[in-house]
Amino acid sequence: MKKKPEVVVITGASAGVGRASAHRFARDGAWIALLARESPALEQAAEEVRERGGVALPIAVDVADAAQVEAAAERVERELGAIDIWINAAMATVFAPVSEITAEEFRRATEVTYLGTVHGTLSALKRMRQRNRGCIVQVGSALAYRAIPLQAPYCASKFAIRGFTDALRVELIHDRSKVHVTMVQLSAFNTPQFEWARNRLDGRPQPVPPIFQPELAGKGVHWAAHHRRREVCVGFPAVKAILANKWFPSLLDRVLARGAYSEQIDKQPVPEERPGNLFEAVPVDYGTHGRFDARAKASSVQWWLTSNRRALLWGAGALTALVLARTRQQRPLFDKEKLL
Repeated sequence: MKKKPEVVVITGASAGVGRASAHRFARDGAWIALLARESPALEQAAEEVRERGGVALPIAVDVADAAQVEAAAERVERELGAIDIWINAAMATVFAPVSEITAEEFRRATEVTYLGTVHGTLSALKRMRQRNRGCIVQVGSALAYRAIPLQAPYCASKFAIRGFTDALRVELIHDRSKVHVTMVQLSAFNTPQFEWARNRLDGRPQPVPPIFQPELAGKGVHWAAHHRRREVCVGFPAVKAILANKWFPSLLDRVLARGAYSEQIDKQPVPEERPGNLFEAVPVDYGTHGRFDARAKASSVQWWLTSNRRALLWGAGALTALVLARTRQQRPLFDKEKLL
């Protein structure tokens, strides 16, 4: 009997990590609901899913509006079937010092990035709890553990998502629920957010190197959705930042104060006609990648080790057993000289 395709919902699906994740699930033939604000990018993302073998259902949604998210979830289950996986990847931010960001901008970035995740999670839980199955993937960041300057709205939202997810996870364990929630902590990725996020820096914003391609993040999200891991990191910089902040937070404060400003500002001048997506969708399809293809890495040794951990542990165990067996075979059972 042919297995029914997975039904997957992805928010922030029109660009970057959300769109790359949709590409990866499409290769499995998944039925994918793509949630994002109305734009040419949403329809193009849907077409790319179909080209890769998936079924696409694009739905124009502002995740900051809980009612819109709930209506989208109802439509997904009506048209595609029971939701198996829900991925929260939508985000919006402002690149600027805290003192130059308005209360309205903080509110909007928080409503999209943090509350958008809450809204998606609530709609997913409403359905998954009844069936006692399903997986919710929160797309996080190393910045959910270590905040950096010039990105306060984004960092604060990712911190909030981690706290929200940790609380929910404990509740699910307490209820003995088989619904799984996980968080994927990303390093710096080459996405279009650096082209359209609101910016008040002296130059164009850029991710702190090293930079990875969004397809790697898509692999991480897909893997997390199918393995019951509490949390996974994609890219060694995320691991390094989390550990450094745990053991040396004060030292890291000073390191970031010295270098994190220049590392986030590209020396290229800011274009005069630069779009902004904080309050409205950008009417242009920027695709999955940002402008850093020449500098971005397509793979990560850390991620390979993480995603192959079970096989590596099995291999190490088998090798150890083989060495021990060979050692026993070469060791004589009795010492002939002592017996004589």
